[in-house]
Amino acid sequence: MSSNHQMFQRAQTLMPGGVNSPVRAFKSVGGEPFFTARADGPYLWDVEGKRYIDFVGSWGPMIVGHNHPAVRESVARAIGHGLSFGTPCPAEITMAETISKLVPSIEVSRMVNSGTEATMSAIRLARGFTGRSRIVKFEGCYHGHGDAFLVKAGSGALTFGTPTSPGVPKALADLTLTLPFNDFDAATRMFDEVGSDIAGLIVEPVPGNMNCIPPRDGYLQHLRNLCTKHGALLIFDEVMTGFRVALGGAQAHYGITPDLTTLGKIIGGGMPVGAYGGKREIMNQIAPAGPIYQAGTLSGNPVAMAAGLAMLELIQAPGFHAELSRRTQLLVDGLQALADGAGIAFSTTRVGGMFGLFFSDEKIETYAQATACDTARFNRFFKAMLDRGVYLAPSAYEAGFMSMAHDEQIIADTLQAARSAFATLNSA
Repeated sequence: MSSNHQMFQRAQTLMPGGVNSPVRAFKSVGGEPFFTARADGPYLWDVEGKRYIDFVGSWGPMIVGHNHPAVRESVARAIGHGLSFGTPCPAEITMAETISKLVPSIEVSRMVNSGTEATMSAIRLARGFTGRSRIVKFEGCYHGHGDAFLVKAGSGALTFGTPTSPGVPKALADLTLTLPFNDFDAATRMFDEVGSDIAGLIVEPVPGNMNCIPPRDGYLQHLRNLCTKHGALLIFDEVMTGFRVALGGAQAHYGITPDLTTLGKIIGGGMPVGAYGGKREIMNQIAPAGPIYQAGTLSGNPVAMAAGLAMLELIQAPGFHAELSRRTQLLVDGLQALADGAGIAFSTTRVGGMFGLFFSDEKIETYAQATACDTARFNRFFKAMLDRGVYLAPSAYEAGFMSMAHDEQIIADTLQAARSAFATLNSA
């Protein structure tokens, strides 16, 4: 089989930058990406046979580990009946019932095929329902690559220093207002000035694309209050946080009820999927129940539904999220202790099974603080960990993800690698 380098050389002649999603190119951290041949439990294996402990988890959905037998077997059963029907299928109903049971604010839902599609549809619905045009988002939050969202975006757009993207018309960008996350006063001022024009406010309740930054106490409730007061819809983008920070998502963890929620990742068990949903009176404006159009041939695909239902069943096991949170705490506490012992400015964040690593001695709560961290030192740490068989997100602006396949031995192995990796930073 070809080496990672040979594959990347081939790929660069056939795909932009050699990848099908920008952050995979390792451009931020330097070097070349590895190409995964297979995955199982907490591990990835590249095409050269090297094994990595994986803390990316396909960017979140692999909460029970890669290639879980229950998910795999559910997919195999579904495949036996066909890959795509283009008609309604029973699994769609079961999925909608399951989502509504676990996330009560979602009375009615619509399946789509990606998180981007879910968020694009949600803001169209917010505009159609309210009759207003403006949308509010936050610096460093990433809601997919829809035109309206590529205004001071996070994730790959932030990694490459292009907070706005060519190809996004200025007239459309002008309808997207941007706020600093965790700033109470800025949100109040914006709504006081233009609240009557705002259709909806969309937020990652725990941003995961300027690394992992939890909300300050009361901040999400403040946004809820502002939206209620000014007649705007509060949209929680729970593509990352949904079913990961708690069984009912971040809205259950923080006790906030949004008007609309977008989901993805876990509800597909790792297969392409997304969903949006919320209050019945709002969702019934979507065609064919109402006039706001949105459609998709592969929406509710029976194979993706089968994978997602198997995943959602697994994570409903008693104590699942408490144990996931405990293991995440064990990891970040261990990393913090190692960095402190090495005299390295370092801080961590954690919510449920998400975590953030920052080369800074500050408690990171804002976009400005995240972008002021020592990214060069992160890049060296990333490379040192990769050399030692631990795969972290290849960007200083991406959250990490724990799975239930990461047992205490895996965490101990990770900390052993980190001890050596931190030592290289002091010798550099």
